[in-house]
Amino acid sequence: MAWRIGLQVGGGDPLLNLRLGSIAPNFKAETTGGDIDFHEFIGDKWVIFFSHPEDYTPVCTTELGAFAKLEPEFTKRGAKLIGLSANTIESHGGWIKDIDEISGSKLTFPIIGDKQRQIAFAYDMLDHQDATNVDAKGIAFTIRSVFIIDPKKTIRTILSYPASTGRNTAEVLRILDSLQTGDKNRITTPINWIPGDDVI
Repeated sequence: MAWRIGLQVGGGDPLLNLRLGSIAPNFKAETTGGDIDFHEFIGDKWVIFFSHPEDYTPVCTTELGAFAKLEPEFTKRGAKLIGLSANTIESHGGWIKDIDEISGSKLTFPIIGDKQRQIAFAYDMLDHQDATNVDAKGIAFTIRSVFIIDPKKTIRTILSYPASTGRNTAEVLRILDSLQTGDKNRITTPINWIPGDDVI
C-alpha cells in the first residue's frame, strides 16, 4: 500500500490510465457529508462518481438538481451518488441551497471538495481541451466525468463530457440498468435498450 498525491493506492496506480475493468483508486476526502474513505463509502453498493467544473454555474446547477431528483431511482438499484469539483466544502454547502431552490429537489448525496485537484488528477477529470475552463491561477477545472463503479470497486463505465455540454442523467441510469441486467442474466443489451426491451 503506497501513498501518492494524497491518495491511497490499492489494486492499481492512479497515475496510470484508468480503463474499464480497472480498480477505482482509493482516497480519503472531505465531503459535504463528512470525511470519507472512498472504498469504505462504496461498501457493497454501486457508485456513480461524477465531477462538475465549478459551483454556482448554470449547467452544473441543473445537472446536480437532476441527479438529486433521480437519486431515489439510483437508490432502488443499490447505487450511491457522489460528486466532486475543485471547490471548497464551504462553497458546496452554499451552492446546495441554490440547487435545492432552483430544482425543487433536496440534494442529499455528498460532494467532494477537491481544491488541489488531487482526486481529479488521479481520475483524469481535468480539462485538457478548453483553455478557458481554468481558475484565477490558470489551473484547469474539472470536466463532466462520470464513473460507474461496481461493488467490487471495479470501474464499469467512464463517460467524459466537455465543460460546455451538460450530461444526460437518464442515460447514466440506463447504463446502470444495462450493467446490472447483464451481470444478473449474462446477456447484452442492444442499441437504445431500456428496461423491458428485448435483450441478446
